[in-house]
Amino acid sequence: MKLSICLVIGVSALAIGAKASAEEVVFVSQGGAYQEAQTKAILDPAAKALGITVNQESSPDAWPVIKTQGATGAPTWDVVDTPTEDCRRGGEQGLIEKLDFSKVPNAAGEPAAYKTPYSVAYEFYSSVLAYNTKKFGGHPPQSWADFWDVKKFPGTRALRNHPLATLEAALMADGVAPDKLYPLDVDRAFKKLEQIKPYVTVWWTSGGQSAQMLHDGEVDMEMAWNGRVTSVQKDNPDIGFTFNQGMLQFTSLCILKNAPHLTTAVKFLNEAIDPKLQAHLPLEINYGPGNPEAFKTGIIPAALAKTLPSAPENAAKQALVSSDWWTSPAGEAALKRWADFIQK
Repeated sequence: MKLSICLVIGVSALAIGAKASAEEVVFVSQGGAYQEAQTKAILDPAAKALGITVNQESSPDAWPVIKTQGATGAPTWDVVDTPTEDCRRGGEQGLIEKLDFSKVPNAAGEPAAYKTPYSVAYEFYSSVLAYNTKKFGGHPPQSWADFWDVKKFPGTRALRNHPLATLEAALMADGVAPDKLYPLDVDRAFKKLEQIKPYVTVWWTSGGQSAQMLHDGEVDMEMAWNGRVTSVQKDNPDIGFTFNQGMLQFTSLCILKNAPHLTTAVKFLNEAIDPKLQAHLPLEINYGPGNPEAFKTGIIPAALAKTLPSAPENAAKQALVSSDWWTSPAGEAALKRWADFIQK
């Protein structure tokens, strides 16, 4: 009888151990060097800390898949790293889980503007004004008003073929302060864009395209993502940029509604924004941590912090892009209006 009890206890312990070791989560990000960097800095350490398996997938544009999986009611993804607009829009459409922040204590370190009811900030990047230093010497463009000033700053120009950040740049070029942008005056922004449109040689559609144009000297100034610019600077020291009037943007983590590993997904999401793990991301790639507490850990060297978009001194120079506005009816209308503008 004593032996039988021992056997039962042993089998139960094995079953519990197997269940614990089988705990997993499916994490989705954008792939490439960015996902490789976060794997080393955040994903692998989080998996080790929690004793779980993190299965990774990549999707450069997660939103169509979120909608498709949500329609089935039985998604295969758990946690997604995607633009905050996707998380908010998905939450409002019943595709993304509403977060119980009592189970996400690390989110307490993030300002309210970095969170939505459905998401937490994960990493920061900026749309900045980049330029060729050989072209402009010691007097490069330092504002969007400079970008629009084709007489004082002659040269080839490029802007992103998307209204988000581009409308904000147009308004700042027209004199609107970075902290007074929202709600966007869309009519005013498009009117300003009409002024610069004849001088824009390329409306780029990918970060890689924008980086290549800078690298090859195809354009003298352009809007570009800061991480792409710093990558180009490694090969071409004649490239510069400014955080002044940059558009501070961030991707967020959110969980799909009816996620297959919901409990584990919540634990993983919380661990992924742990300040120490977050502090290791910029050691691998030039993006800012989503949790500002990361700057207090002592892990990020001061010299590196000066190059990061979410460092306090750099963030203060920029406009924080509003996911609230871009997911509102006005934002949706601006997206549709952009297609007409760019095709004219």
